[in-house]
Amino acid sequence: MTDSSALTLPADYTDLLDALKKRVRDARRTALRTVNTQLIELYWSIGKTVLERQQIEQWGSGVMGRLAEDLRAEFPEMKGLSRSNLFYMRGFATAWTDPIVQQAAGQLPWGHITVLLDKLDNQVDRGWYAAAAAEHGWSRNVLLNMIMNRTLERTGAAPSNFVQRLVGQDSELAQQVAKDPYNFEFLGLSGEVAERDLELALTSRIAETLRELGPGFSFVGRQVHFDVDGDDFYIDMLFFHMDQNRYVVIELKTGKFQPEYAGKLNFYVALVDDMLRREHHNETIGILICGTRNDRSVRYSLGRSTSPMAVAAHTYDKLPEAEQQALPNESHLVAALEWAEPDEEQPSPS
Repeated sequence: MTDSSALTLPADYTDLLDALKKRVRDARRTALRTVNTQLIELYWSIGKTVLERQQIEQWGSGVMGRLAEDLRAEFPEMKGLSRSNLFYMRGFATAWTDPIVQQAAGQLPWGHITVLLDKLDNQVDRGWYAAAAAEHGWSRNVLLNMIMNRTLERTGAAPSNFVQRLVGQDSELAQQVAKDPYNFEFLGLSGEVAERDLELALTSRIAETLRELGPGFSFVGRQVHFDVDGDDFYIDMLFFHMDQNRYVVIELKTGKFQPEYAGKLNFYVALVDDMLRREHHNETIGILICGTRNDRSVRYSLGRSTSPMAVAAHTYDKLPEAEQQALPNESHLVAALEWAEPDEEQPSPS
């Protein structure tokens, strides 16, 4: 047996090893994606066949049960051939009528698809969440969280002046960054909270904050200091959006929107644009997140602002204690979700 400690290794051995490790990992990921794609195509084709036969011959649920038994008897090593999963396959083919390999859902694991079928009735919504999950690599739990928090309905909903201050598609992209309202319930706060406390809480739970802001956000800092010829200014929170290649200034207010807030945010956006933005960066945008707002006051304020900005509301109050106790907690939800593997007898989608 060779004594590895006595070997004289090439100077670039470490780089070579790292490169080969990466190649192996990439190959394994590719193989897993290929296997998943084949499985999803199989499930969709089974569902399509069952759907067509049921429409012609008016099968009852008893036939589905017998079909599941016979398939499992023939392929005992194969998971996912239960009666309930056959119903999911039928629902899958009903929801996605075109060849699944051409759609975002075809890139997702089966567990993600069952969540989409269980939690959403609108096919447009399913398509949006499927595309987002495929693009951003959401886990099944993250996908469920995004659906339950109504991410689609809130995305791009904040009133802004992006159309007036940004050119063409850039305004549409910027609008997608601004949600309304932002849901900060994960902070566990209630009642009146000082703005600095809210800011500190968001920073201390930065992973959850970034998830709520949306994909692409990278945290730069809080209370970011700028010296303007001896005058000191501090930005509440500064982010950089990697996908849109731009800085995003976020100012936090716990009370109702006031017109002077827009003036201050306008100044901060101009400051970041001048002092931090590089030539290859897109224009900096600002998002004011406040407790409540009068939309007409917001429109007047943004209409005169020279910087691209949006104004969104936020909520951080948790449900009353009695209502919280009536609901399953997060650990119960996660445990239930993880237990419900595709080959278990789950309720069929309607």
